[in-house]
Amino acid sequence: MGARDTPARLADDPGGTACEDALVALGEWLRQQGYTFVTPTPATHARVLRRPAQGASSLHDAFGWSRPFGADLLPRPLHDVLAAAGLIDVAGGSWRSRVRFSSLADLLLSHSAFPTEHEDAVFFGPDTSRFARQIAAELALRPLSARPRVLDVGCGSGAGGLLAARAGRAARLVLADINPHALEHARANARLAGQQATFVQGDLYAPVAGEFDLIVSNPPYLVDDRQRTYRNGGGPLGGGLSQRIVAEGLERLAPGGRLLLYTGAAIVHGHDAMREAVGALAHARGWPWHYEELDPDVFGEELDTPAYAHCDRIAAVGAVIERPDG
Repeated sequence: MGARDTPARLADDPGGTACEDALVALGEWLRQQGYTFVTPTPATHARVLRRPAQGASSLHDAFGWSRPFGADLLPRPLHDVLAAAGLIDVAGGSWRSRVRFSSLADLLLSHSAFPTEHEDAVFFGPDTSRFARQIAAELALRPLSARPRVLDVGCGSGAGGLLAARAGRAARLVLADINPHALEHARANARLAGQQATFVQGDLYAPVAGEFDLIVSNPPYLVDDRQRTYRNGGGPLGGGLSQRIVAEGLERLAPGGRLLLYTGAAIVHGHDAMREAVGALAHARGWPWHYEELDPDVFGEELDTPAYAHCDRIAAVGAVIERPDG
């Protein structure tokens, strides 16, 4: 189908807001065009954008790199739906998307445009890819039982929960986030994935009831002087929210259930305080746990800031804690 063709469906999916319907329409159309995009780190993204634009705008420029594009890039009906939903804005005679779409496994997922500077931004990047690999490796090693109850807490785009649910047999998925804008993206992404889910808004586990067979989380873990929800992890080195997710989440595991955390750990003179904190919570219950560095050096530019001036590095880490069955 050519770039000027009309997408098969615009806003006829039941139950969505105009924004969600528009996200689904755009995602479906991009998929029909064969669109794929791997989102890099913000630092890499900024470097690429400093290069001169090469030729006419492409779908990758518009919905991957967040570059301005001409109105003729999209079929008119889709363009009008996106404009009415506030997902594209006029930018100096051109248009600019307020969303990006990224590829992950066989999913196409919407999230915020670059740069992600607003308080309610929905972040997606290499951390999401590492989180996805962690989930896939854990569930390949120990598959979920039939009809598992799965929770993605602080779900953002919903990527982790959607991938975990796909690995489960008829999983009952709950996607939870304090950010209503994130839940708009998560609802649209679940519809694009053909995955049923329950969506709840609130602080961590407060809006959800009951126990879960699998809890996954990829929370913010950096120190952010602007206190932006999508980025600020709390505590002196950004690990406060991650530790809360473990401490409160262990209360919500069903017998045989697992909590899988992907986060960052600031290493200070060789010491990993995150490992120590997670281990203490697991040992207090006598539950088995596993912890590993998934990438030894991420967000290195943060070491230039006062908060991390005494740190060796920031590592991406993964932890799994299991409640014994019975």
